[in-house]
Amino acid sequence: MRRRLFIALVIAFWTGWAQAQAVSRDDLLARSMRARAIEAVIWGMPAVNFDLMLQAALKVGAKENQIVFWSRIPDWKNQTLTPNPSTIYLMPFFNTKSTGPMVLEIPPASGGEITGTIMDAWQAALDDVGPAGADKGKGGKYLILPPGYAEKTPDGYIPLASDTNLGYALLRSNVGSGSEADVAKAVAYAKQIKLCPLSQAAAPPSTAFIDVVDVTYDSTIPYDIRFFQALDRFIQRETWLERDKAMIDQIKAIGIEKGKPFDPGPQAQKMLEEAARDAREWLDLRYESLFKPSFYEGGQWALPVAHDVTEGLANLFAKPNVYPVDDRGAFYSFAFSSVKHLGTGQFYLVTIRDKDGKALDGGSTYRLTVPANAPVSLYWSGTVYDRETHGLIRDTKWSSRGSNTPGLQTNPDGSAEIFFGPNAPAGKESNWIPTRAGGGWEIIFRFYGPKKALFDKTWRLPDIERIAAQ
Repeated sequence: MRRRLFIALVIAFWTGWAQAQAVSRDDLLARSMRARAIEAVIWGMPAVNFDLMLQAALKVGAKENQIVFWSRIPDWKNQTLTPNPSTIYLMPFFNTKSTGPMVLEIPPASGGEITGTIMDAWQAALDDVGPAGADKGKGGKYLILPPGYAEKTPDGYIPLASDTNLGYALLRSNVGSGSEADVAKAVAYAKQIKLCPLSQAAAPPSTAFIDVVDVTYDSTIPYDIRFFQALDRFIQRETWLERDKAMIDQIKAIGIEKGKPFDPGPQAQKMLEEAARDAREWLDLRYESLFKPSFYEGGQWALPVAHDVTEGLANLFAKPNVYPVDDRGAFYSFAFSSVKHLGTGQFYLVTIRDKDGKALDGGSTYRLTVPANAPVSLYWSGTVYDRETHGLIRDTKWSSRGSNTPGLQTNPDGSAEIFFGPNAPAGKESNWIPTRAGGGWEIIFRFYGPKKALFDKTWRLPDIERIAAQ
């Protein structure tokens, strides 16, 4: 009897131990997959950001090797990440795999001006264009070369070697005063841009311009299964770069593998969506951390992009022993595009807090006093975004005010007061940017054609001050 009891106890012990081990293994695998999924979101952010912009273009009828553009100053329907609704945007999307080298021709800066950057599909800068770019405002034919292209490039072109088949350019046609006449002039000038395969450059076909001004063009980041579907689309279309090969097994573990369908079951999908939400919280914390140190000592304005990121995006991450994936992920969670030479054609300052260090609240009223003689050769603007999505606040009358805003009121000393809140202060609607109660907001202050006084800080942009709570 005792022997049978002993045997039963031994069997029960080993059965329980085996079950515990199995649970432990399953738990370990689940935790490992979740961690890898979080890392996939952070690492893959610029690629997914790009893919979502491309998918938005395809959704409205555009094709690769065509130019998406806004024929008027964009409103809230431009739901890209922190866009500039004070200019005419153009986005040529190119794919050299099917066509070979692509030519993007920028017109001379005569009767208009283009600023912008040509990028690979990871949004690393190949070169800037226009007066601050390689053509120096004289106009030029930029030749975008496929990965590994070894043939001699013809004379008269500015060759740009790309590591990816896909890519795009973010171009801005500057609008002068912002009047209807100036906007129309900027659009007409922008349509001098040409995009065609090198093989057709001797007799180029007409460039297709797809106007998206009246549609909701949404490429805000979805922190759910759609993020991983976008990452899978990118992986299927692009070759692995040497710098990223360590991620091959990482994302294979979550079901993304080149040449195979991405089809997670219900449990895997649940895990991926939980991981995406965790990644979002982590990225937001990282974003907030980038506001220290501030641009001005003791102030709230900053350029929340790590130096290693701006440097890496400009040189294709060529610096040995540096690959700032975390800060790059944070950057592309709230913005898109890059610049080869930051501070030459444009510069940005961002804040998410008022002068007292409190988060900007959509239900309160604030004032920003922009001092006279802003250090720009073109214009300045302040644009408000939804703190949650980093897109323009939906269904608002406008999102930006600037030195090129028609009817902007200025003070006798040349300064300008910009107001923010759910309602315009009496008599100040022309200087007011609406916000929405119940949510937070952030602002990007843009300097186009920045001057020395900005960088040596002899001209200072004050912090935003709260003047009333609704």
